[in-house]
Amino acid sequence: MNAPDMARGGQDSKVIGSLYVAFELGDRSWRLALGDGVRAPSQCTVSAGDTEAVLKAIAKAKARCHLCNDAPVRSCYEAGRDGFWLHRWASAHGIANLVVDPASIEVSRRARRAKTDRLDAERLLSMLMRYYAGERRLWAIARIPSPEQEDERRVHRELGRLRQERTAHSNRIRSLLVLHNLRTEHIGGRTWVDWWAAHAAQLQPGLRAEIERELERLSLVARQIRSLETMQAHQVRDGDQPAIAVLARLAGIGTGSAWTLVKELFGWRQFRNRRELAERMARERFRSTCDRRDMLQPANRSSCLKLSAEVISVSGRVMA
Repeated sequence: MNAPDMARGGQDSKVIGSLYVAFELGDRSWRLALGDGVRAPSQCTVSAGDTEAVLKAIAKAKARCHLCNDAPVRSCYEAGRDGFWLHRWASAHGIANLVVDPASIEVSRRARRAKTDRLDAERLLSMLMRYYAGERRLWAIARIPSPEQEDERRVHRELGRLRQERTAHSNRIRSLLVLHNLRTEHIGGRTWVDWWAAHAAQLQPGLRAEIERELERLSLVARQIRSLETMQAHQVRDGDQPAIAVLARLAGIGTGSAWTLVKELFGWRQFRNRRELAERMARERFRSTCDRRDMLQPANRSSCLKLSAEVISVSGRVMA
């Protein structure tokens, strides 16, 4: 495979003289494709997270391509469950890395596409060279948050998971009760205590014990949710989160929604106009419905997707 020496637009953007590395990240192993744009690229497999092996592969590829030891190294990988630590590690070692939005990578629509780590790595490497040859609109590059900004997203994401667990426990209890034609409006709380005391004796000991264990888990989740929600309210009230306090003043935007919007969107991403904001949300919705593999990654975008309608409706007031 030979990379282009010039962009399609005719710009004099040489790609030779640098080493290009594409990472195809997996749970147990990484597939690396390495090339200089002149010789045929090589590939190798390293254990997932083995950065020393990555440096050895880069040094070996430089020797194979007759590049000097201080030749620039340019790399890329798809945003996913590994997050941004690899990007920070590469930057610390002088590697110009790009984190690519998987939903923006072009695919052939004419035929069924073969998918293997080898082919994915080859495609990423080819696109990386084209990007540096001048095709800047080839794909979408992810904006990298700082470690502090990334850590600030933990609270509302944990809250989202806990609320899902609360719903799951409640639904499980309801399903167990329906097995004996028992139905109640509320699971937990004062009304539940009285209802359960009146109806628990109708159930067999094994089922009753299972429901009580489920209730204990539900109670734990509820306490953790209250703790996190209280912490959020205190931080907003004490002035530690001024942007959230301002956004929460808008009609229809509560503290929880404002927290998610600021930490996921407005806090560290830059939007020059409402169109860019709408494009961002449209891309997230497309990715969530079309890329099932990416939905399993912990960059959990579901909270922002649920608020996408609110984002578009209030974006004029936010951007003003």
